[in-house]
Amino acid sequence: MAKRTLSRLFLSLALPAAVLAAPAQAAPDLERGRYLAEIMDCGGCHTRGVMLGKPDMALFLAGSEVGFHLPGLGIVYPPNLTPDAETGLGTWSEDDIIRAVRTGERPDGRILAPIMPWRSYAALTDEDSRDLAAYLKSLPPVTWREEPQMVGEGQKAPGPFLTVAMP
Repeated sequence: MAKRTLSRLFLSLALPAAVLAAPAQAAPDLERGRYLAEIMDCGGCHTRGVMLGKPDMALFLAGSEVGFHLPGLGIVYPPNLTPDAETGLGTWSEDDIIRAVRTGERPDGRILAPIMPWRSYAALTDEDSRDLAAYLKSLPPVTWREEPQMVGEGQKAPGPFLTVAMP
C-alpha cells in the first residue's frame, strides 16, 4: 500500500513538472515567413504585372493576370495568396496552406497545377512551413475581381499566358 501511495505521489509531482519542461511551440516568425516567401519567389508568379515587367506592389501576392499554358491541361493563372475571403486564402487555415505548399493538395482535395513547385517545397521544415503560412495570413487582404480563371485545353484564354514546355 505504501509503495502504491508513493508511486501515485511521484506521478502527481513528476507529470506537471514534465509538462512544464516540455518545449512550447514557438510563435510563428513573420519576418522569417516573409524571407521564405521572397527566396521561394512567390511574388514572381503571384503578383500582378511581374511577368510583364511592371509589378504592381499594391497587388503583391494577389494573383497574376499572366497564366501558364500547360500542354494537355490548359491555362492556369497564379491565384491570390492574400487572406481575402472572397478571392484569396482567407477561408484557408494555416494547416491548409502548409498542406498545399508541401503536398500540392488544396483543402477541397484538388491537386495544384504542376507549375507550382510544391515537390521542392515539400522539404520545408515544420517551423518554416508554419512561418510561411502565418506570413501569408498576415498580409493585407486584396480582393481582385479581374483575376482570370483556369481554362481547359483548347478553350479561349481570358488573358495573356506563357507556354510551358513539360519535360
